[in-house]
Amino acid sequence: MNPNLQDEDPLAGEEGAHWISVSDLMAGLMMVFLLLAVVFMVIVQHQNERVRQVAEVYVDLREALYQDLLQEFKDDLPRWGAELRRDLSIRFNDSGGLFELGSAELRPEFAEILADFFPRYIRIITSPKYRDEIAEVRIEGHTSSDWTNAKTQDDAYINNMQLSQHRTRSTLAYLLQLQDLQIEKSWLKHNVTANGLSSSKPLLTAAGTEDEARSRRVEFRVRTDADARIREILQEMGVKSVIPHGDLNESSKIKAATSTAVTPSQTDQKAPIQ
Repeated sequence: MNPNLQDEDPLAGEEGAHWISVSDLMAGLMMVFLLLAVVFMVIVQHQNERVRQVAEVYVDLREALYQDLLQEFKDDLPRWGAELRRDLSIRFNDSGGLFELGSAELRPEFAEILADFFPRYIRIITSPKYRDEIAEVRIEGHTSSDWTNAKTQDDAYINNMQLSQHRTRSTLAYLLQLQDLQIEKSWLKHNVTANGLSSSKPLLTAAGTEDEARSRRVEFRVRTDADARIREILQEMGVKSVIPHGDLNESSKIKAATSTAVTPSQTDQKAPIQ
C-alpha cells in the first residue's frame, strides 16, 4: 500500500468543500447588497432630478411673472407710492393715503388706486400662463409697533393685529365688488386671502431700528404651488419637514428643498422697482 495514501484525511476534503460553499454564499450576498445599493442610488438620483426640474420650472415661472408685472405696472408704481419686489410682492407704502387714521376704512385715494391696480393684476396671474400655478394671492396688512395709549407692548400688538385684520378684510371686500372682477369672483374666493400681521414683520432702517412709517403698508403677494409639489416628492423619498410650512417666502422654501438635491441657479437679485 502506498504510504502517502494512508496519510490522507478523508474529512479534509469535505471541510474544504464546506468553506468553498460558505465563500460562494458570502460572495452572492455581497452581490445582492451591491445590487440593492445601486438600485437605491438610481432611485435617489431620479427623485433628485424631479426636484431639480420642479425647481427650474419654479424659477423660470417667477422670473416670467416678475417681468410681466413689471411691464404692466412700471409706469404706475411711482405715482402709487408702491414697489414691485423680486419675491413677487407688490408693496403699497402708507404715506397717509391708505386708510383713515386708526380705522379700517379705505381712503378714496387708495380705493381709486386699487380699482386701477387689482383688475390688471388679476388679469395677469389668471392668464393661461400662470393660472394653474397659483396657490394663493395674499393681501397682507402690516402696522408699526406703535399704538397710542397702549399700556403694554402686548396691548399694542393685539390692537394692531385687530386693526390690520380689519383693514385687509375691508380691502378684500372692496375688491370683490369691483365690476371688472365679477367674471373671476369664484376664482378670487378660492385663492385670495386677507391676512393681518400686526407689527410682526416690521421694516427696518439702515441702523437696524424699526422704520414706523414704512412698516405701515399693504402688500399683495403671490404664492405658487411649487413648494407643495417638491414636498410631495421629498415625502416619497422619506424626507420629512424639509420645506418649512407657514408664511415663509418662497425663495426660502425652494432653497430648503433643493439643498437635498441639485441647487438651481439663483434668480438675478435686482433692487425693487419703485
